[in-house]
Formats: sequence, structure tokens, C-alpha cells
Amino acid sequence: MRLEEFHQSLAAIGALPCHIGRINRAWLKGLPLDAGTRYQKSENYFPLSVRKGLPPIAERVDRLARIQSQHEAADGSLRLLVALNDGQMVESVLLPRGGLCVSSQVGCAVGCTFCMTGKSGLLRQLGSAEIVAQVALARRIRPVKKVVFMGMGEPAHNLDNVLDAIDLLGSDGNIGHKNLVFSTVGDPRVFERLPQRRIKPALALSLHTTRAELRAQLLPRAPRIDPAELVELGEAYARSVDYPIQYQWTLLAGVNDSRDEMDALVRLLRGKYAVLNLIPYNSVEGDGFQRPAGEQIDAMKRYLHGHGVLTKVRDSAGQDIDGGCGQLRARAVGVIDSSRLSRRARAGQPDPAPPQG
Repeated sequence: MRLEEFHQSLAAIGALPCHIGRINRAWLKGLPLDAGTRYQKSENYFPLSVRKGLPPIAERVDRLARIQSQHEAADGSLRLLVALNDGQMVESVLLPRGGLCVSSQVGCAVGCTFCMTGKSGLLRQLGSAEIVAQVALARRIRPVKKVVFMGMGEPAHNLDNVLDAIDLLGSDGNIGHKNLVFSTVGDPRVFERLPQRRIKPALALSLHTTRAELRAQLLPRAPRIDPAELVELGEAYARSVDYPIQYQWTLLAGVNDSRDEMDALVRLLRGKYAVLNLIPYNSVEGDGFQRPAGEQIDAMKRYLHGHGVLTKVRDSAGQDIDGGCGQLRARAVGVIDSSRLSRRARAGQPDPAPPQG
């Protein structure tokens, strides 16, 4: 379902814009659609036609998404396997300090070689209401002050639905524009559309290497934009909205952790309105990548920071529960052999629910 359909169904039972806004706000707080406020009961606000017509609409909205399972990590993150109305599943992650990572697609077409989500290919798009429903579900568990579009899928490949969701979250959802983070591998349409929006989210760009040929290998179906050009596009957007770009760099031992790469990063990002997020790789079974040693990661951060690049190390949420973006869904649908779970259980280890990639 798209948000437009949801709002049309409300208008069809006699809801005016003021009523639709109140229903939106109740939904996005994780409350029933007909929830009243501290000062006014719903029966004193909604017309009779809305009160009678709302229950079947509420039932349809509840079917959009439900929590299939929850997996808590020691760092305070909570991974949610979310079942959609057609039986497909996506992942969303409640992060420490009020963050939520949501999915925009079932699967992904980019095919990043270090990501489990990409191994399944793209199965379908999420409607804008399904994206927003992940926030509503999460807010039934904890407060959500920030939403990052870094879960399953490439948001730029579902651009209209993602932007519609961002518009609602940044208005009736009461989330600050800087706290809505659009993550992308760098589709040119993003740089055309986002500056034109009423609500302009923060931008996170998946860089991963300064070498165009290596980036094409790691992100085989990403747009062929040279990393230097991608940084210039990001810089222009950062200056226009007056908050920095986040550049994502998944650290792969022996692949993109060399001093040559670090020196190239310094040349590329020094003086830019940007933050570099070093994300130590979180193992995906059978792909052969490894994360660098902790000492190497710390040395890289110090070197980059010391040479004028604001650098943070961003471990994926839930490192102690072993996995990568998309693995929770993959295990649930049998893509990954469940025998590994049994071996871990016999060894007294926790069931692996993956961190967000």
C-alpha cells in the first residue's frame, strides 16, 4: 500500500485533512488510528462517518507489517524480522539512542558482494505505507527520534515511495530533517530529486573505495560514477542543506584497508563537509571477506583523523549476535542452512540475529 491510497481511503469515509493528519500522528506514534489526545476524545473530534469507517481501514493498516521475531543484542540494539501482508519479510533495527534502521525493498538489485541482501536479488518494492509501518511498529516498543534508510534495499531504486515516506515522517512523524538519513550507492536521480523536496534528508553515500575499478567489483550493479565525482555531488548537496554528508566505508581486510587507500581518501575528503564512517565488516557466510584487526582499524581512524578527515568507526548494530544485513531474513526463508544455528546452540552460543549492514 502507498500512503496516497491510505489517505484516499480515509477521505472516502469523510475524513477532512485535519482528521487525516490526526490519524497519521496517532499511527506514527504506534497508537490505534482512532486514538484521542490528552485534551480531546476521538468521539468528540471525528465525524460519525469516520468513526464507523475507520475500523476496517485500521485492520488493513495493521496487516501491512507485523513483527515475526525480535533479537536483542548486548549493545542495546533490537533487530526485528518484519512480516509483510504477502508473506515476504524485511528487517528493521532499533538502534541505541533512539535510532531506527528501515528497509525499502525486499532484496536488492545492486548486488554488493559483501552483503547478504544483494545475494537474493530484488524481489519487490515496499510501498510507502509499508516503509512507514516499520516506524509505527518500532514506536510500540521504544521511542524513535531518527530514521535511517540503510536496511534492505537501495532507496534510490524505490525513490518515489521512499520520498513519500520521508515527507510523512518529517511532518506528522515529528522527526527532524537531519534525523532522516537517505543512504544510497549514488544514483544520479538522488542528486536531482532531493534538493527539490520540501523535506531534505541527510545523505549517506556508500563509497567503500577510492578506485573506480574496485568499486565496480564490490558494487557490481551500482551506477558507474567515479568516486571523485560522487564526492563532488555529495559536497554540493551537503552545502545546499547545511549538514554534512556521511560516507560509508565497509572495511574489508586486504581489499580497501591499505595505506594507499587511506592516502587517496585524504586527498578526496580533506576539507569536505563530510564525515567518514569506517564500518568493520561483519561476516556473511561463504563470501570470503574478513574484517581488519582491531589495532589496524584504530590506526586507520587515527591516521585519517590526523590528516584532516573527520572519521568515526561505526560497528554494525549487534556485533555479538553475528551476522550481516539481510541474514536474519535469509535464515528465516532457508537461504542459509539452519544447521549452523543448531551447532551454535549446542556450543551454548546465542542464535545469530544479524546487525544492520
